[in-house]
Amino acid sequence: MPIKIPDTLPARKVLEAENIFVMSRERAAKQDIRPLRILILNIMPTKIATETQLLRLLGNTPLQVEIDLLQTATHTPKNVSAQHLLDFYKVFDEVRGNRYDGLIITGAPVENLAFEEVDYWQELCEIMEWSKTHVFSTFHICWGGQAGLYYHYGIPKYPLEEKLSGVFRHRATGTLHPLVRGFDEYFYAPHSRHTGIRREDVLKHSELQILAESADAGVYLIATGDGRQIFVMGHAEYDRETLAKEYERDLKRGLHPRIPRNYFVQDDPQTIPPMIWRSHASLLFSNWLNYFVYQRTPFDLNELSSK
Repeated sequence: MPIKIPDTLPARKVLEAENIFVMSRERAAKQDIRPLRILILNIMPTKIATETQLLRLLGNTPLQVEIDLLQTATHTPKNVSAQHLLDFYKVFDEVRGNRYDGLIITGAPVENLAFEEVDYWQELCEIMEWSKTHVFSTFHICWGGQAGLYYHYGIPKYPLEEKLSGVFRHRATGTLHPLVRGFDEYFYAPHSRHTGIRREDVLKHSELQILAESADAGVYLIATGDGRQIFVMGHAEYDRETLAKEYERDLKRGLHPRIPRNYFVQDDPQTIPPMIWRSHASLLFSNWLNYFVYQRTPFDLNELSSK
C-alpha cells in the first residue's frame, strides 16, 4: 500500500530500502481516490523506531493511507529531538476537529504506575473519548490496550511477578472473526510488559470477544463485536532486534533482566534472533485496515459522529 508520509521523515529511507511503497504528497494528490486517514498516537520512548515499525506494517496492502503522527502535549519525550517532534508531530488541539478512519495508540513503558499516576492520563482519556465520535476503529497496543480496556470497560491491570519478555506461541480462538481471517491456528508474537489483564475480567463484558491467547502470555487479542475497538496485548510490530535492545538497556540499568524467552537461539544473547512473527504481524494489520477500516468506514468521514 502506498503510504503518504513526509519526504524527510527518517522512516522513509528505511522503508524505501525494504521496497515498501511510500508516496509523496504531490503524487498522492494526483490519484482520484480517498486515502484512509490514520492517526498514530505514539507514546513509545523510541519514537522513530516505532514510526518505522508501524508504517512498515501499514504499507502491506493495496490501500492508500495518509498518516498523522500525534504526541501528548502533557508529556515531554526525552529520547527524541524536539526538532523531530516539531517537524512531524501534532498535538491533540491540532487534530480534535478532524475525523479519521483509524487510530493507533501505541504502548508505553509506564505499566508499573497506576493509570491515574501517568502524567498524560487525563489527556489520553480525552483522546479516547473523542475517538468514539471522530474515529471509526481504534487499534490499541500493549499498555495502550490495557489503558483502553480500563477506560472503556473498567478492566484493571495486574502486576506480574517478573517482566514478561519474549516471543510466545498463541492460539487463534475466534477463527470466524475477520480480524483473524487467514491466521494459522498457532502463531507467534512478541511480548514485553510488567503487567497483564485477566481472562475472567474480559469475559464479564459480552461485547468483548477474545480472539487469540497464549498459555504462557495470556490473552493476546480482543475485539468488540463491531470492530470499533481492537486491543492487542503484545507487540506484533516489533523488529527482529527490539527485544534484544530492551534486554541490553535493562542490563545497563542494573535491573538483572531475564533473557527474553523463546527469542535468542539457545538463549544465547550473542546470536541473531530468528524473525518468526512477521507474517502474523502483517496479516493482523492488513486485516484491521481491510475489514474494520476500509470496508466499513463511511466515505464521508463527517458521518462518523452520527454513527
